[in-house]
Amino acid sequence: MKKKSIVIIVGLAVLVGAGAWLAGRDKQADAGERQGAAGEQSGKSDAKGGAQPPAIVNVVSPQRQDVPVVLQANASVTPVSTVDLHPQTTSTIRKVHIKEGQFVKAGELMFSLDDRSERANIDKARAQMARDAASAADLERQYKRSEELFAQKFIAQSAVDTLKSQLDSARALVGAGQAALQAEQVNASYSAIRAPMAGRVGAINVFPGSLVQLATSLTTITQLDPINIAFNVPESALGDLLAAQKNGAVMVDALAGPQAKALSGKLSFIDNAVDPLAGSIKVKALFDNKDASLWPGQYVSARVTVQTIKNAVVIPQAAIISNTRGTFVYVVDADHSAKQMPVVRLHAFGVNAAVSGLNGDEKVITEGKQNLRPGGKVRLADASAPKSDAKTAVAAQ
Repeated sequence: MKKKSIVIIVGLAVLVGAGAWLAGRDKQADAGERQGAAGEQSGKSDAKGGAQPPAIVNVVSPQRQDVPVVLQANASVTPVSTVDLHPQTTSTIRKVHIKEGQFVKAGELMFSLDDRSERANIDKARAQMARDAASAADLERQYKRSEELFAQKFIAQSAVDTLKSQLDSARALVGAGQAALQAEQVNASYSAIRAPMAGRVGAINVFPGSLVQLATSLTTITQLDPINIAFNVPESALGDLLAAQKNGAVMVDALAGPQAKALSGKLSFIDNAVDPLAGSIKVKALFDNKDASLWPGQYVSARVTVQTIKNAVVIPQAAIISNTRGTFVYVVDADHSAKQMPVVRLHAFGVNAAVSGLNGDEKVITEGKQNLRPGGKVRLADASAPKSDAKTAVAAQ
């Protein structure tokens, strides 16, 4: 019984193997037929003499022009100086001479404090000084008479010396009285609060009759002309900024809004340290602001021209290719083939870039680059107008 089972199993295995062999032979035959058909089609194509068709591309002619290297940043308007006015004595406000928002000149009277006590102290100091001066004058007369008496040998030298000492002491008292009078005059001057500089007055926090102390804020004065704008630039631009500053004044443009007129100022300050967290450095520019078009705290857009690349070769940025081997462009060679030209991007602005590595008379490929290989044949997309001027691209920017 076991022998019959073994025979049946062996027979089934033989049948399965034979079926697999026949199926494999049929597949090989089909593959051979397909390869033959493909070979016939290829032969027909070769018989017609047709190689791979040229790639269709668009080209531009590089332009030569001066390219300004401009840094753009968001900036805020900051005053050159601002002062928070406080009284230097405890008193009451007698009169307010200014209004909120008023422009004041340096030295203009702004607040008057109650100064009756100070004026009384000045009178007292003057009286004390007059009394000391009278005593000194009397001692001086006595000293002169004693010298005459001593010359006639009516008094001893010790009496003369005593009067001389008393006279010196009286003169010292007169000097002390004079200093005390000046001190009282200084204290009295605190009752008249004047503008320390020209500027615009802010909100006024006191009124006539208000009690003021050292910590009381009366108002603020902010200088508006000239005025600063402050902004940060990347630390990579520090070298260009310092080099430009050595060559002369660095111009800075400020734009307060899309419809606003650009204002021109000069770079006035570069901070002495780079912010290690942000990787930037703070700079300031000084602007004339006679018409008060810039206001403290206002946000503006700042543009700094750090240098100008003279007679630079300008091409569209779309033509530049970057990969692991470097940066290059494709140009159309004399035999209508694609040629790689290595370039260095000097400065990018808008859709264009100033580059080095080109002579300026090449035909640079801008579209169709994805189908190109070095040495591959190319055909211009529009034979009647093969060039798309880079200058047009700049104008359309």
